[in-house]
Amino acid sequence: MDYISPKESALKVKRWAKNSIAAGRRHSVGLKSDGTVTAVGDNNYGQCSVSDWFDIVAVAASNVHMARNTGNAHTIGLKSDGTVVAVGWNKHNQCDVNDWCDIVAVAAGWCRTIGLKSCGSVIAVGRNNYGECDVSGWRDIVAVAAGDWHTIGLNSDGTVTAVGNNRYHQCSVNDWCDIESVGAGDLHTVGLKLDGTTVAVGQNKLGQCDVSSWRGIVAIAVGSKHTVGLKSDGTVMAVGWNEYGQCNVSDWYDIVAVAAGCTHTIGLKSDGTVVSVGGNENGQCDVSGWCDIKVPGN
Repeated sequence: MDYISPKESALKVKRWAKNSIAAGRRHSVGLKSDGTVTAVGDNNYGQCSVSDWFDIVAVAASNVHMARNTGNAHTIGLKSDGTVVAVGWNKHNQCDVNDWCDIVAVAAGWCRTIGLKSCGSVIAVGRNNYGECDVSGWRDIVAVAAGDWHTIGLNSDGTVTAVGNNRYHQCSVNDWCDIESVGAGDLHTVGLKLDGTTVAVGQNKLGQCDVSSWRGIVAIAVGSKHTVGLKSDGTVMAVGWNEYGQCNVSDWYDIVAVAAGCTHTIGLKSDGTVVSVGGNENGQCDVSGWCDIKVPGN
């Protein structure tokens, strides 16, 4: 059995992201401190039907780029016993996770779901047209992220691996190092470094990769075509597509977590309430009444 130092073990546990808010194409999800889940927005495929969930420790929502032939989404919940639940669109079997076990983190992309096991291996279900589910050979992974057509894995040594569509070099992350967390959008990938700086690759038509000047970042969220950074002082910055005002976060404060959807952004405050900006055509930003959402570390 390979020896894992106490430091490395602690680092792995720290990096197992337990997201308590999630933003999808047209819906938002919040994990409450009692382990139940709330959701608002488009529910055409039942992606907001989470009221009977319990004992949840992390949530994920599939984000989808804006196009007339897309928008269907699903929602994932990680339970405290390492099992996984799912609701929503299941055309590609992306919700077939009932037999998963020993899972410590989850990610949801378009038409697929990714699960990270405690041993550092990764499993995936759903559409695999570009090899975005070809993760069975991954080892020693401590975090995962899912874009529309690509999947990102963070190795325990701070390097990054990727599979899937690489048309805009969104999978060109082999030279990254000292990475603490990763995020994936429609056609771009973002990494948060240990020193609080950020790196990005992929399509940058709307400036969604213009993060090289960021400093003091403690968390990132990646939408379809925008990128959000949470600073150590609780303020937030964003770059990229802003047609719906999804990047208008400069007046936010006291934020402890962020999530980015296609046209909207949500932020969790230290008191467990939630703020939002951006497109609200399906009520995905109607989170002002949320309270007691689980704060990271609590």
